[in-house]
Amino acid sequence: MSFLVEENPAARRFEILVDDALAGFAAYEPRGELLVFTHTEVDDRFQHMGVGAALIRGTLDQIRERGGRVVSRCSFMAAFIERHPEYADLVVPDA
Repeated sequence: MSFLVEENPAARRFEILVDDALAGFAAYEPRGELLVFTHTEVDDRFQHMGVGAALIRGTLDQIRERGGRVVSRCSFMAAFIERHPEYADLVVPDA
């Protein structure tokens, strides 16, 4: 099984493809240099396979590469970051 995480700016989300099939997304609202993440969703067919974690990890890695920061209003992303403190430096508290 192969995972590919790509940003879809037109839809304001990062998407994960599993073997070329859209398996989920993390939606955001741009706020200047910040991306405010509001919702993460994984298709039922891909639940309990690590797809959500791969999506968030790939999203945060790409944001880090370009020097961005995030606000996590999405409970799934917030929980992931809490379990993976190596991403905590990317988080800006929600104002």
